[in-house]
Amino acid sequence: TDSAHEQAHMRTSASAYQPPLWLRSPHLQSLIATSPLRRARGALLLRRKGAVSKPYIVDGGDGVRLEGVHSRLSGVEPRGLALLLHGWEGSAESSYMRLTAAHLLGAGFEVFRLNFRDHGDTYHLNQALFHSNRIDEVVNAALDVANRFLAGRSRPMVIAGYSLGGNFALRVALRARAAGLPLARVAAVCPVLDPAVTMTRLEQGIPVYLRHFEQSWRASLRRKRDRFPQYYDFDDRVLKLEMRELTRWMVERHTDFDSLDDYFNGYAIAGDRLAALDVPTDLLTSEDDPVIPVEEFHALRLPETALIEIARWGGHCGFLESARLDGYAERWVAQRLAAALDL
Repeated sequence: TDSAHEQAHMRTSASAYQPPLWLRSPHLQSLIATSPLRRARGALLLRRKGAVSKPYIVDGGDGVRLEGVHSRLSGVEPRGLALLLHGWEGSAESSYMRLTAAHLLGAGFEVFRLNFRDHGDTYHLNQALFHSNRIDEVVNAALDVANRFLAGRSRPMVIAGYSLGGNFALRVALRARAAGLPLARVAAVCPVLDPAVTMTRLEQGIPVYLRHFEQSWRASLRRKRDRFPQYYDFDDRVLKLEMRELTRWMVERHTDFDSLDDYFNGYAIAGDRLAALDVPTDLLTSEDDPVIPVEEFHALRLPETALIEIARWGGHCGFLESARLDGYAERWVAQRLAAALDL
């Protein structure tokens, strides 16, 4: 509706992000963002900060176990706790997760980077497959992280995510109050809003993105099958299915949803679904994101406490600034979430 569009429009702002001319291709941005060089850069920044990192298994409820990595600065009392969520087929060790963690440590947070089920070499922890509607276990894991690291301390907890992780972060924020999760702020970079639209975008765009996700997901499914051969008997013909049909196969056999549309609708946060957010929220996206149309952000109905920052360039979760591959988005997340420390 016009009023919803107007309401969202009032809370959008142009981004200060200005990449050099050679970095203005959305495809270059999106593809370089996940390069091994960026992962190494993230590891280097964490080392330079003196981060002390340790893996933990956390409780996702109903017997679900998820793994994550907790980082803090040695000898420094943190002023807040940040939970970070990666994108689909990413992990706690993805480049943007490491780089964001380094910025958050510098801002005064301790950081917990959570792996979703079946991500980051955690296939063995749970028998059932990952899918994007497994929000309850992420909320439960967030509660476990809060109980472990806040434990009666009065410092704020914040959450951020990228792409599908941004979608999860916003859904966790919607459920935070009812779950008793003490969330002070949320930030999301290029969150998936309507997965049905994103699927179509992947199919209609240049093939590199669809191929990447297909290959990554097929490899994940193979590893799951190898881990639980008595439970998963699908053959390589299933793995040769294209993305939409492979998703339909997964939905029909391994979820409670009746159809692909129902499954997509289950984790969609487009339109007015974020209107009930009661946690201060910041969204960052780009006009040239190849998989999430910027129009979806203009159509969001958001509360007064939510802001959308829209960059002219940046691709999908790119926002790279220079040949050193430092990213605006990772710094932006830390700056936005640090506002919770000043309360």
